[in-house]
Amino acid sequence: MSLRVETVPGPGGPGIARRISLWWGRWPLTQLAIVAAVIALIWLLGHNTAVTMARVGITPGFGFLERPANFEIGEAPIAFRAGDTYAWAILAGLLNTLRVAVLGCVLATVLGVFLGVAGLSGNLLLAGLVRWYVEVVRNTPLLLQLFFWIAIAKSFPSPRQALSAFDSVFLTNRGVFVPGLVFHGVSASTLWLLGGLAVAFLAFVVSSWRRGRLDGRTFGLAAGATLAGVLLAFPLTGAGVTFDRPALAGFNIRGGYNLTPEFAALLTGLVVKFSATIAEIVRAGIQSVDRGQWEAAKALGLHGGQIMRLVVLPQALRVITPLTTSAYLDLTKDSSLAVAIGYPDLVSVINTTANTTGQSLEALTLLIAIYLAINLSVSMAMNLYNRRVALRGAARK
Repeated sequence: MSLRVETVPGPGGPGIARRISLWWGRWPLTQLAIVAAVIALIWLLGHNTAVTMARVGITPGFGFLERPANFEIGEAPIAFRAGDTYAWAILAGLLNTLRVAVLGCVLATVLGVFLGVAGLSGNLLLAGLVRWYVEVVRNTPLLLQLFFWIAIAKSFPSPRQALSAFDSVFLTNRGVFVPGLVFHGVSASTLWLLGGLAVAFLAFVVSSWRRGRLDGRTFGLAAGATLAGVLLAFPLTGAGVTFDRPALAGFNIRGGYNLTPEFAALLTGLVVKFSATIAEIVRAGIQSVDRGQWEAAKALGLHGGQIMRLVVLPQALRVITPLTTSAYLDLTKDSSLAVAIGYPDLVSVINTTANTTGQSLEALTLLIAIYLAINLSVSMAMNLYNRRVALRGAARK
């Protein structure tokens, strides 16, 4: 017996008019009136702002960025002095924000993972201390913590009576002095060569990651090859690097790298605050892994460290990564509280710019755009990583 199958065309899709009506909803005229009212309100506010600025002699626009700034910045990764442009000043503030945000995310992650794992240990004393740390830090306002840390930083003794550790780290009321690297003889060819090595390393890592071949061994080999290239780049281009250790010289400490009291207090406050948040995220992620995974790993002869590193944490990342992304975004935004303790971050510099130029609206627009770009970049990078973790977890089922 043969089976005959007939193909019948399905119903046609909605036409253009139907699509427009579905998009507008049941009350299109009402929605159109609301949109028109919002546009009119925005235009009215913009017109009034422009008229007010013209009345006080302020020209709307971003031309002020090319004018010389008449203020100093206490510390900046790039050279800045009064008379440089406002654009250069804003760049210095942005680099200060990025520096504390990147260091804060890295250190808070390291400390938070350690505390999260330690809080689940069988040692009741250690678990209890971690629990108290997390509860106290998470239930205390960050601004109050920053005031506490800046007060401690300012209470350190003078350089001649500085608290030292191994004669290499000094705690003073002028900042924290730590050993650092000093580069000399760096030329344009050195920078180009180092930039090429960095691009090659990132391209290799991204390519291996997309093909699913990036593991600890591959990453280690790539990092070792890149480091060897960096070490060879300096003698080949005539550049050099020396290890500089701080030492007391007269009434001050010379050499090494100086973390100002404001930067040290801000970084410490952010790391302490968000390490407690990440510790809770890690604890929740580890506890979300089924207990049978632990038992199966023990049956295979793995010890506690191997179980945590090879079995539990890779699965817990599917829970940890999205929440950690939120913690990174909050840390970056909360770094704006630096203005309260005198650290010249992006908010502080743009606030000073607005006060000295009168271009408050433009300055605020720049601030919003920059923070939005930073947070969207962090979110995009973490979402890509989270997608990779989720795909790996789904493949194992």
